[in-house]
Parts: sequence; structure tokens; C-alpha cells
Amino acid sequence: MLAGRRILVTGGAGFIGSAVTRHLVLDASAAVLVVDKLTYAGNLASLAGLEGHAGYRFARADIGDAPRLAELFAAFDPDAVMHLAAESHVDRSIDGPADFIATNVVGTYTLLQAALAHWRALSPDRAKTFRFHHVSTDEVFGALGETGRFTEATPYDPRSPYSASKAASDHLVGAWGHTYGLPVVISNCSNNYGPRQFPEKLIPLTIIKGLAGAPMPVYGQGRNVRDWLYVEDHAAALALVLAQGRVGECYNIGGDAERRNLEVVETICAVLDDLAPREKPHRGLISFVTDRPGHDFRYAIDFSKLSGELGWRPHESFESGLRRTVEWYIANRAWWEPLVAAHDAAARRGLAAAWR
Repeated sequence: MLAGRRILVTGGAGFIGSAVTRHLVLDASAAVLVVDKLTYAGNLASLAGLEGHAGYRFARADIGDAPRLAELFAAFDPDAVMHLAAESHVDRSIDGPADFIATNVVGTYTLLQAALAHWRALSPDRAKTFRFHHVSTDEVFGALGETGRFTEATPYDPRSPYSASKAASDHLVGAWGHTYGLPVVISNCSNNYGPRQFPEKLIPLTIIKGLAGAPMPVYGQGRNVRDWLYVEDHAAALALVLAQGRVGECYNIGGDAERRNLEVVETICAVLDDLAPREKPHRGLISFVTDRPGHDFRYAIDFSKLSGELGWRPHESFESGLRRTVEWYIANRAWWEPLVAAHDAAARRGLAAAWR
């Protein structure tokens, strides 16, 4: 479906972006140009093994740099754009929202303008098959109660600076499609996990804390619910949406794996007890900490549209994916230990008090 196509991937050195890049190059036989600013969450080590591959190129660039984007589009001449570059950690958005507005809103606008100019200059045949795929999050929909799932028709109700910035970028992409005719498609995913995730997020942080015998922080009472999606399943879904998704449509991508945060941590503890046993069970390390301000209670994705139209379902169960993830972090200390040291990745963030 994508063999031989030239795909510009923004944020391709990040967690999801690197999984997408590996899938496109190694499994789909596409030619990929990764465009990444290499902020704290971008890591070329996540793309190790692709160096020298004929289908892989890398350019260090900021998506907010319009002249640089124009150069890259002219040189690479892409058939499609997959836009994953984003500031993505809710806690960091609470402490410093400016970076989220700059990258997720202004950066997306700048990239859309570059893609629009490129698309308008293509031949009619190439313009017809060009795609701009914007990768977003279920957090734009706000919070659910005990029941129900987000669908593509769920009204937007973002609650954090991060989700508000992503909602804005979603609307910009939709507007560029509606107003200018740019052939766009949007996907909104549930919480990703898997190898190479920056160690500030719940699952890798819990694994790393457990390996160190350190307290495993759980926000509040651990009752908040997330729908977990293994990153390689997500990468395959994104490639499918790019290749076969209908122009102008949105597709939800979920893992069909709802778990309370405390359940997630307890499952990690059980896997660590098996793979890296210590004198006492890892559950004794669980430590309840002050909750995140405005912490959304529950997310859950209905991906029946994607499944019905394109035939996609996740391959990994939560249990199988989590075990693979723990095994990877145990075996790849050389990947995550420098990040913890250089970026204080395990530090608590997002406790800025609301104005009263």
C-alpha cells in the first residue's frame, strides 16, 4: 500500500514517531524523511538500526521554522505527511504551557502552510493521492464517567493545556482541509505504551522505579481509567489510516484495554516479580501521591469505525504488551538511564496550584 511512497514524518525520533518510522521503512517499504527538533523527548537512539537504510533520512528541524520546512519539502518532495511532532506530557503543560502552544498550535499551522504550498505545486495525479495525516489524542474529548466511550462524533472538551493545544491543532487541520482542500485525515488515539517511551510517563516510570527499588508513585487513589494501546499496534493502524483512510475523516484508535491506574501499576509489579524478583514483592513500593490538578477521570475509545472500514484490531493484549515492555526496559538500560540522568525524567511535575 505504501511501498515506494515518500513520507515526511514529523516527530519521528519520539516514542510513537520512531515506532511509525520503523514500521514504514522496515514493514511497509516506504521512503521516510524524519523531521525532528530533538527536544528532551526526541532521541536518535530510538531509530538505531535504520542508519544507512536506503529508505530512511533524518533532518533536525523545528516545525515552526517555515523557511527550513520549505527547503525540506522541496528537497524530499513527499507524497504524504504524517504529523506526530508535539509536546505531549500533561504535567509539563501545567507547569509550562507556552511550549505546547508554540509547537502544537503554531507549529502545526506552519507545517500546514508548507504542506499546502507543496500540494498545490504537485501534478494532478500526485495531488489526488497526497495525504496530510495528523496524529492526535483522545484527551481532546475531555473526561468520561463510569460508562461510555469516545467516538469520532464526541464533542471536544479539552481540560488541560496539553489537550487544549491538541484540540486546536485538530481544528486547524480540519479547517485547512475544508477551506483550502488539502487532503487531510485525523486520528485520535488512546494512551500508548511500549518500548522507547520517555521515562516520565506512567508505565516506563513505574518499571524504572521498580527496578531501582524506589517508591512507585500513583496519583490520588489510582482510580483514574485509561485505555491502553501498544505502540506497535498503533504504528500499524496509523500506516493503514494513511494508506486507506477517507479524506476529511477522523479515526479513533484504541487498545480495548481499559485499566485503572492502580491496576496498571499492580500488573507491572507482578511482571517485575517474575522477571526481576527482589526480596519483597514490588507491590510494597506503591506510593500514593498528590493527584494531578484537573485529572480527567476516564478515557475509553470506540474504534469500531476503524475496525469496520479498514479491518484493524490491536494485536497485543494489555498483558502481552506490558510483559514485552517490561522485558525491553530490563534489557535496554543503556537507552533509558542517560535520559533519566540528563533530563531528571523521574521528577514530579504538574503541581502548579490553580489561581484562587
